[in-house]
Amino acid sequence: MSLDSDIIVDRRRIRRKLTFWRVMAALIAIAAIAGFALVATPGARGTFASAGSIARVQIDGLIRSDSDRTQALERLENSQAAAVIVHINSPGGTTAGSEQLYDSLVRLKAKKPLVVVVEGLAASGGYITAIASDHIIAQQSSLVGSIGVLFQYPNVAELLKTIGVKVEEVKSSPLKAAPNGFEPTSPEARAALDALVKDSYAWFRGLVKERRGMDDTLIEKVADGRVFTGRQAVDLKLIDQIGDEKTAVTWLVEQKGVKKGLPVRDYKLQPRFGDLPFLKTAAAVTLEALGLGSIAHQIGQTGVVQAVDRFGMDGMLALWQPAASN
Repeated sequence: MSLDSDIIVDRRRIRRKLTFWRVMAALIAIAAIAGFALVATPGARGTFASAGSIARVQIDGLIRSDSDRTQALERLENSQAAAVIVHINSPGGTTAGSEQLYDSLVRLKAKKPLVVVVEGLAASGGYITAIASDHIIAQQSSLVGSIGVLFQYPNVAELLKTIGVKVEEVKSSPLKAAPNGFEPTSPEARAALDALVKDSYAWFRGLVKERRGMDDTLIEKVADGRVFTGRQAVDLKLIDQIGDEKTAVTWLVEQKGVKKGLPVRDYKLQPRFGDLPFLKTAAAVTLEALGLGSIAHQIGQTGVVQAVDRFGMDGMLALWQPAASN
């Protein structure tokens, strides 16, 4: 019995070592494939702007401060791209994030010809982003504008009073952490917030007036928080032209001297290298060959980065994903 026990223990050790070396071999193989893909695969270079092309940059969704995005735009400044077309479809975001993106595009514009195309929406912070360009193109039904600043916060004072909860606090001055949502907003706190909103609005309004060459009468008309269609925006000087990406390319050729016939290629601001199609397939095949089928299946469905995220989750999950197609 003792001999049998020793054999079982040895087998388990060997199995653990074999699993360890399989995982190590898989990681080494993936690293090697990644290096090869970066050098040899055209899809891997799609993240970077190649010579003899126009870079297409996409700004979608909410805009927040993002250092990765800033660095990506700085790399684009030093790339071999002949020009840049920025597509915007955003309702805005934080004021600071929008200003950061605006500054990045202004620096990029100093290095390369740049034009903005509004796809569906460039409102508030999205419009701050758009006016970094000297030429804005939008579709007739696109929405632009919403020049204004908003500060919202919930106040649950009445709810807490109803359920019998009171929040106590000790603070250094009356306006510290005000408003807090746990008590009625004091006139002093409301005045402080009003000053913040008005200061940010004055900056936004002044930026639009300067960048779009508006007089006092026109800026007063467009800076009341409304959005306008592309058709309306042309007459209001919020945009320069009705059109699409082809219109933008034509403008770059005719007005900026960009060579005619250059392809337009995507430049991703936040590349997910682990999800390159070539790398995803190669990694899955390698893991399958090493006997790690479950991990290979996960990578095949969702990609390298998401697979790592998924396996890093702890506890029970309530997570939906579409079934893999056969």
